Amino acid sequence: MLNFDQIPILDHHAHPFLRRAATDDPARFQRWFTESTDPMIHQRYVPSLLVFRTAIRWLAEFLACDPTVEAILAARAQFSEAEYTARLFTDVNIGMVLCDYGYGSADAYDHAGMQALLPCPVHPILRLERLAEEMIIAEPTFERMIEAFHAHIAAARDQGVVALKSIIAYRTGLQIEAPDRDAAREDFAQLKEIAEQTGRVRLARKGLCDYIVHLALVEAERQALPIQFHTGFGDSDADLRYANPLHLRNVIEAHPAVQLVLLHAGWPFFRELTHLTAIYPNVWMDLSLAVPFATVGIPAMIREILGMAPFHKVLFATDAFTMPEIYWIAARWGRWGLSQVLTELMEQGFLTEEEAMQAARDIFWDNAQRLYQLG
Repeated sequence: MLNFDQIPILDHHAHPFLRRAATDDPARFQRWFTESTDPMIHQRYVPSLLVFRTAIRWLAEFLACDPTVEAILAARAQFSEAEYTARLFTDVNIGMVLCDYGYGSADAYDHAGMQALLPCPVHPILRLERLAEEMIIAEPTFERMIEAFHAHIAAARDQGVVALKSIIAYRTGLQIEAPDRDAAREDFAQLKEIAEQTGRVRLARKGLCDYIVHLALVEAERQALPIQFHTGFGDSDADLRYANPLHLRNVIEAHPAVQLVLLHAGWPFFRELTHLTAIYPNVWMDLSLAVPFATVGIPAMIREILGMAPFHKVLFATDAFTMPEIYWIAARWGRWGLSQVLTELMEQGFLTEEEAMQAARDIFWDNAQRLYQLG
């Protein structure tokens, strides 16, 4: 079996940790091993998930403790957050993280906090919908809101941002239509009224969602910034009918100079996304979230992807969130799955050992380094 442990991981799509107190009891800890928001799933069914059972076994071995959540929490409490994170990241050789801070949880670390905790460089990703929501609350008129939004994304590269990110798949779907300023203005007026009444707002109106994504596409081309799009499965509010990456075909063709990173392998639409990656130069395919949650199905997925997609356009990431263990578990599953497939391709004579090792270097590090211009 090929061993890729010495190849560092450039985790090009992840999220900040929550402060340890938010994950320091068994119920809160196990809640993060599912995308479901249903408490019954968290309490009753997570313990029978393979991703959870494997995580507990692996963590117990790593921490030299009993394979129970209680024992793992007690063992990790012996280390500071920074020390524990460093041990996990070093063990799976994560060498850089690109972080989307758009969740907006009060318990989450900001960029400075993540820089202090992680034993490797971390660079910010700017989430478009979160920024737009902040501007809706802050600005009195549609025109002012759009000006402020545009000013922020126009300065993204200068502020150290390495990519833009859209979750429009969650909000109004990936069938992005031509920008309609009048529809966007009407949506703003309705959302502004909600914001004034409640002090918060969730951008889920199609006219304004489509409009800000088009603004971002223009800025992305000007600044040579990749845009990441959520595709496929995700949290409970992801409607898979509107998250198929095929819906982005018009955007892909209309913006050939913009590098579009389609996340999560589009799972379960990974075949559709593989097709897009194979035929459009500006489409890149990410494996995160499907790794680790597809568990023993990971090799079958990767095998089909690498059977058609250019190796130079496939990226590994963890999409990790809330706690460092998720990064570590995703990295372990990713190394295992890719090793299974590339070893098989080598043994069957489709790749030499040198080619298989280079494919692993491309997927774990080199492709992301080139795409995001990280030097």
